[in-house]
Amino acid sequence: MYVCKYPHLFSPIQLAGTLFRNRIFASPTGGHHTHYMNHPINELICYYERKAIGGAASVCIGDAMVDSEIALANGNHILLDDPTGKSHMNKLSDAIARHGAVASIELSHGGSGARISYGQGHTIYGPVAGEGETFGQKVVYEAMTEEIIQRTIKKHYQAALYAKQCGFGMVTLHGGHGWLLHQFMSPTLNTRTDEWGGSFEKRMRFPLAVIAAIREAVGPKFPIEIRLSGSEVYEGGYDTAYGVRIAEALDGKVDLLHISAGSHEDARVFTVTHPSMFLEDGVNVKYAAEIKKHVKTPVATVGALFDPVYLEEIIASGQADVVELARGLIADPDIPLKARTGREDEIVPCLRCFTCFSSLMTRGQFCCALNPEISNEHDTKFAPPPVKRKTVLVAGGGVGGMQAALTAAQQGHKVILCEKGPELGGVLRCEDKVPFKKHLAEYLARQARMLPRAGVEVRLNTAVTPDYVQAVGPDVLIAALGAKPAVPPIPGIEKTVSAEELYVAPEKAGEKLVILGGGLVGCELAIYMAGLGRKVTVLEMAPAPNFGWNLLQGQSVSIEFDKLGIELKLNTKVKSVGDGAVLAEGPAGEARFEADTVVSALGMVPLREEAAALALTAPEFYQLGDCLEVKNIYAATNMAYQIARDIGRA
Repeated sequence: MYVCKYPHLFSPIQLAGTLFRNRIFASPTGGHHTHYMNHPINELICYYERKAIGGAASVCIGDAMVDSEIALANGNHILLDDPTGKSHMNKLSDAIARHGAVASIELSHGGSGARISYGQGHTIYGPVAGEGETFGQKVVYEAMTEEIIQRTIKKHYQAALYAKQCGFGMVTLHGGHGWLLHQFMSPTLNTRTDEWGGSFEKRMRFPLAVIAAIREAVGPKFPIEIRLSGSEVYEGGYDTAYGVRIAEALDGKVDLLHISAGSHEDARVFTVTHPSMFLEDGVNVKYAAEIKKHVKTPVATVGALFDPVYLEEIIASGQADVVELARGLIADPDIPLKARTGREDEIVPCLRCFTCFSSLMTRGQFCCALNPEISNEHDTKFAPPPVKRKTVLVAGGGVGGMQAALTAAQQGHKVILCEKGPELGGVLRCEDKVPFKKHLAEYLARQARMLPRAGVEVRLNTAVTPDYVQAVGPDVLIAALGAKPAVPPIPGIEKTVSAEELYVAPEKAGEKLVILGGGLVGCELAIYMAGLGRKVTVLEMAPAPNFGWNLLQGQSVSIEFDKLGIELKLNTKVKSVGDGAVLAEGPAGEARFEADTVVSALGMVPLREEAAALALTAPEFYQLGDCLEVKNIYAATNMAYQIARDIGRA
């Protein structure tokens, strides 16, 4: 007999007149694949639909703008004052609702952070006049006049009505993270002295007027959710006690209080609003839990959540009524389905590595380091099965090799995976002991578990040579052999230890470390070692650390460097490594850096020659991951997924 392991998590909840099938909501994430007029296209529709297919009770389209002239903070916003998008919007809501989820849409206004509107030449407004910087762009803004305030209230009314007409079953009002409503509620940001500021009651007048207008537009039985920052978190910002006052003022006026924290607009806490891997799971749950003690309205929590055991605990203990997942459902949209059916060990954990968010900012689309289906949902949904079943031999059991083997097996092929070492996971296994990489270790273990379940034959301690390939006789050979540490011609380089070695055996490190190389490997190692009490200096020859396009992980690293007192020396080229010191050339000339341990984190070299030796041994040959080009987890998993899906089409 079936017994649900998470009865609180999978109990329905009614908000206003709408029943939600469970307590897992897909938190708002912004649009990316849009028409030139910002209408959602099929790729975007499939992105949101995939979360509904996976079992989320509600799926929210984020950052939809109520005013296309003065509210735009980012580039791909859906516009809620553009009636020409109605057919596209109805298709989007229907794609979500037809799978049993409630389609929601976030009503947003950038206020003084409306950098796109400002760049388009429009006057932008906040509660008060001023100037600032948002995502690196300078903006100048005016204080909202009475006319603009009334216009904005009306815009929210019209946007909510439009959303309802377009088939959405809930609206989510963005009142947190430094957006317009937050700006009015915050004593830090709203220093007006008229009827729209000067006291708590007057600061709350604008959001209450907006909520009243939305309620008039949608009626009493249509759920309204509002996202709030339970605390601004940053120094000088409002605290949890003030967040409680905001929630109390809104109690009974909305149907769900969605409690987040921090602000987009303050770099110090961006990675609290969107928790980095250096923070604990559920780091912001405490704000929702405190607010729930003071209100009758149901409360949702958000931030660094994915584990169903923890999600159940949150609901069962009364800390929140709903759990909202953003990146968790990007890494694995099937979390609700897998938890409900007892397959928790198949859940792909979110690494909180910011590949998704940084990709959205730099490349205009979401992707995921671990889930190659993201941004390819449309292709996956309509892809035909392979025409021919083939025998596939995968050489290498690292992150790329395991993904290739799993995908090929799921496509119906016979798959053999060989790993020359005694365990799967490749070079990333060296980080198993790192606290902030625990979800990476969980992911590697998850992939290893899934291989036999998918029918993959795993052969450990087995090196793939030309003779071995000939003996197996595969139709397809995939080389995923990885890379080895680079050893540049620096005098004394042999006196260093590799980053990999120190990750495995941190006790080998002395009290004072110098790390050569300011990429993510070196910088994350620095954070790990500093957390263990070592004094760490990182030397980087470039003018900035090398974080690739993962800007937000770089921002997270910088915050941790400041917290832990790690020294970062840029424009500093290593000349030699001696006993107890590194000699380098920096901006001020030659410098000596004393060290008990010198660590080389100077990059990796692809095992291309080893792969080349296998290139002509099978009818089809593919090379992927670090043995082709050293990049990152996303590049390896994405290429592995696509190559494996291509096999057997002809």
